[in-house]
Amino acid sequence: MLQVWALEGIPEVAPGADLVALIADAAGGTLVDGDILIVTSKIVSKAEGRIIEASDREAAIDTETVRVVASRTSESGHVTRIVESRLGIIAAAAGVDASNTPHGTVLLLPVDPDASARALAAGVRERLGVHVGVIVSDTMGRAWRDGQTDTAIGAGGVHVFEDLRGQTDAEGRPLVVTMPCVADELASAGDLVKRKAAGRPIAVVRGRGDLVGDLDLPGARSIIRPAERDFFHTGSAESYAEGFAAGAASAAP
Repeated sequence: MLQVWALEGIPEVAPGADLVALIADAAGGTLVDGDILIVTSKIVSKAEGRIIEASDREAAIDTETVRVVASRTSESGHVTRIVESRLGIIAAAAGVDASNTPHGTVLLLPVDPDASARALAAGVRERLGVHVGVIVSDTMGRAWRDGQTDTAIGAGGVHVFEDLRGQTDAEGRPLVVTMPCVADELASAGDLVKRKAAGRPIAVVRGRGDLVGDLDLPGARSIIRPAERDFFHTGSAESYAEGFAAGAASAAP
């Protein structure tokens, strides 16, 4: 049976905060071996001091951007940019967040979310004596689908994939490509109970202890598809413009 609940009593997190201590206090001895903590990236960023002075959010996005994937301007003049960040994550605004931060500041994603997740997992294991895993989650949109969902951007002591290739389905047919990204599924499950404005940034998932393992397991960075296997390198309008320009250049005398 799968159980998911949010930890109550996590205070507002400030730079330098000891997240392990906050988790230990909030959990109150309720964690057991095999539990998986889903930690909202925002409190990790705050604890790590990733709050910067920035009256212009767009400038902060520029500093975090490696490549612009797509850009659209609405009728009201608002510009939405889908970009690849320095973490390799493709998302709107490079994960730069201006909500729930002091006026005139923005919040950047953790420098290394996998390292942050491993440090939290190691700290909780040592302090509470329980073999837990940690997923650092962030909210993202999805290609072809409206709305957002939480996904894993960092993982420590958790298998991020459940590799079913080589097994058979219920009808005995071999599974060739089936490899669920369980880290993203766990992040989404946690978001159902954390919610966006309830002040509960950490959830506990119990019932998938089979996914908890060594701290040196591949992190969430391994989820990102490498460029050579990327079917959607740029947005549709950008791809069309690039192809049109290449065709025009090749046709020129």
